[in-house]
Amino acid sequence: MHLSPDQVVFWQYRWFKLNLTIVTTWGLMALLTGLSWLATRRLGREDDARVAHWRSLLEWIVELIRGQMRETGLHPTEKFLGFIATLFIFVASANLCSIFPGYEPPTGSLSTTAALAICVFVAVPWFGIREQGLGRYLKDYLEPTPVMLPFNIISEMTRTLALAVRLFGNMMSDGMILGILLTITPYFFPVVMKLLGLLTGMVQAYIFSILATVYIAAAVGAHPDGARGPS
Repeated sequence: MHLSPDQVVFWQYRWFKLNLTIVTTWGLMALLTGLSWLATRRLGREDDARVAHWRSLLEWIVELIRGQMRETGLHPTEKFLGFIATLFIFVASANLCSIFPGYEPPTGSLSTTAALAICVFVAVPWFGIREQGLGRYLKDYLEPTPVMLPFNIISEMTRTLALAVRLFGNMMSDGMILGILLTITPYFFPVVMKLLGLLTGMVQAYIFSILATVYIAAAVGAHPDGARGPS
């Protein structure tokens, strides 16, 4: 039993390791890319019933994500939808695929969750500067007084670390508990824990994307009622 898919190494050359995390991550990205292409290649054809089903599903997912973004005050949603939706779909898909035997979600690796958190860490100032301008965005670090500058910087860094550790810890613990139950009671309880693990994975995907949305909303000066902050 291993704690992380990073420990399963298929090939190594000097410092580079081709481990299970890399394989599952790139495999999942290829799968999502292929499914996206299949789902959207005929969206312009109104006479295809299969297209209508795919379009309804895609519209439901998009509207669900946009609704959550509006509730956090992130407007207009079109500017941020691609990033937030990508985070949610990747994390949710990575966790849902754990129903397949032998599959280990890449979110059970700290390297993957850290990479996702770094994406959020970069996206927050990117969107903030794009929407508010460099001067106004940097001014937020001096609020409410300039004395708070180092504390605000530390806050930015620690919340990125918290994003990575939270997702990694929850997914790793789920895998460890399932592995222990497989050795103790190899029939009934693992099935129940697998279902609970799927639920946990979806909740974690939701929490991760919502926290990213909240951070970006704060960076661009958005408010829950849709109004912008003072100029």
